[in-house]
Amino acid sequence: MVIWNSKASGISKINKNVQFLIPNSKFLNSLMLAVTILGNNSAVPAFDRHPTSQVVTMNGNLFLVDCGEGTQIQMINYKIRRSKISHIFISHLHGDHYFGLAGLINSFGLLGHIQDLHVYAPSPLQEIIEWQLQVASTSLPYKLFFHTINKEEVLVDEEKFIVKCFRTNHRIECYGFSFHEKKKKRRLNPDKAKHYDIPTVFYDRLKNGEDYIQKDGTIIKNEWVTEDVPPGKTYAFCADTKYDESIIPHIQEADLIYHETTYLDALQERATERFHTTTRQAALIAKKANVKKLLIGHFSSKYDTLEEFELEAREVFLNTELALEGVTYTV
Repeated sequence: MVIWNSKASGISKINKNVQFLIPNSKFLNSLMLAVTILGNNSAVPAFDRHPTSQVVTMNGNLFLVDCGEGTQIQMINYKIRRSKISHIFISHLHGDHYFGLAGLINSFGLLGHIQDLHVYAPSPLQEIIEWQLQVASTSLPYKLFFHTINKEEVLVDEEKFIVKCFRTNHRIECYGFSFHEKKKKRRLNPDKAKHYDIPTVFYDRLKNGEDYIQKDGTIIKNEWVTEDVPPGKTYAFCADTKYDESIIPHIQEADLIYHETTYLDALQERATERFHTTTRQAALIAKKANVKKLLIGHFSSKYDTLEEFELEAREVFLNTELALEGVTYTV
């Protein structure tokens, strides 16, 4: 399912088989796992495309991934509730991925943001932001926590989800992020539980996978009264990188991944020199990782239209879509 905002640009032909709607905060909050693209361009804004930024919605939580110039305006344009954001993940310290962060942090304060804000990024982002706040004599009404990323690890581990980071092969230290829904408890069949005279106080333990032992010692197998549930969904943001198969274990079998395609495949040599990826290279990563769907973005400003990006990538991996600004992709 794809939700469309009519302001998205950069492509003239739209798949007629896809339903497009204007997203709203209430709808986004109801989604289990979704990705809203705020910026899909590389380096500089061009052709009404903006530097990298996107919002991941998971179990009612909103996570900001990268914060290029113009991110605040894009949040307003696409009705993203900034007050719901408490975690920001910055892949690396090239300006098109974080130059909007200082302004956003300041605006949070001006707009009365009160909950803690956690920023995850390579060093020395903390020093940069704190210096900007200091010279402006800015006092924030909320607590701001910086978490330095210097290795592949789990960044956030909550009851219903987990967020990890992994290295990508870019010109400077750079990380991708993977968002995982934790598997839900087993689904109880109340009628079967009643048939075996299992007391309701034991139902939660059944959902956790336990067997029930009756007073006479008879064991009621868990699978007799419960059903397994599908595994949680996974989304991976692969960040800036040249073609590198070492990221495959981190995105294997993912439901959706975002991978940069800065250049069309004719410029493969330039892509390698600049530590970026082409259309067919990104598609090959998706194919080898056996992911379900690929989003491509981070387009070079040398291209004013994007149709060919999608066409080239689909020659290798059919289930590929352009990451269009203002579009929300559900997982």
